Amino acid sequence: MPVIEVDALRRSYGSFEALRGVSFAVEKGEIVGLLGPNGAGKSTTMKVLTGYLAPTGGSARICGHDVLAAPLEVRACLGYLPEGAPLYGEMQVRDYLAFVGEVRGLAPSTCARAIERVAEQCGLRERLSQRIGTLSRGYRQRVGLAQALVHSPPILILDEPTTGLDPNQIVEIRSLIREVGATRTVILSTHILSEVQVTCDRVLVIHEGRLVADERTERMVAGNDGRRLVVGLGQGKVRATAAQLATELSELPGVLEVHPTAPADTAHRFQLQTDGDARAEVSAWAARRGHVLLELATSRSSLEEAFRRLTTPGDA
Repeated sequence: MPVIEVDALRRSYGSFEALRGVSFAVEKGEIVGLLGPNGAGKSTTMKVLTGYLAPTGGSARICGHDVLAAPLEVRACLGYLPEGAPLYGEMQVRDYLAFVGEVRGLAPSTCARAIERVAEQCGLRERLSQRIGTLSRGYRQRVGLAQALVHSPPILILDEPTTGLDPNQIVEIRSLIREVGATRTVILSTHILSEVQVTCDRVLVIHEGRLVADERTERMVAGNDGRRLVVGLGQGKVRATAAQLATELSELPGVLEVHPTAPADTAHRFQLQTDGDARAEVSAWAARRGHVLLELATSRSSLEEAFRRLTTPGDA
């Protein structure tokens, strides 16, 4: 049975529909990336799931509990880190986590053990007596994650957990998410697509309030529409223009799309989307036309390319 069930979820702000019938389910133990452009409906989805917003239509269930009918039961199942961790800079880390534990209804002895546990998990043991306001951005994010974990929830919802961090801090938080996600279900929203590619098992893409993709991460990266080739042709050694070359390439058997890319040194470069391995066809075409072929290689599709196809008008 899924631990998160979303069915035809709708949410309006006046006349604006932020969510337009979004449906998906998340199984226990999955780490799911929730992606979309700014204003697509990601944060609205998270706020409905966590009980901060009521849906206009449809339903959402967490661990079998309806978010409207049983909000307290839902929140007991969730750990939530919103964008910009809700921290009190004047408090020490230990006092802040104790405060969160008390709000969560933990008994004092249980709360003390929970603080030690999350401090160990999040690398905060040496920072428990430090004021939150004096911590680095990376350690403040660790505190935000610790407060989401203090009551041992089976589900974590993380909204932009690495925003504003430097590359080293991003790697640390990413590793931490993978570690805590080993025993929990995680929904992660971020604009850093490489982070999703290495962290998440599955990807949901929301665009203009609608769910436009729901795939395993590796399948979305690989693509469902064939292979990609990078083709480089000697500029100045061919009589055709870049536009003419693109037209000729697009007419080859098996070539679905041709996209010019940034030139490298003196080479015209193109990225081809094909329905199979078209290297032989491209090589034969270049020899037949007398073009100097400087580069011909398969290219692994990226999550960024898949995201762009799904969310850019005219590129889908």
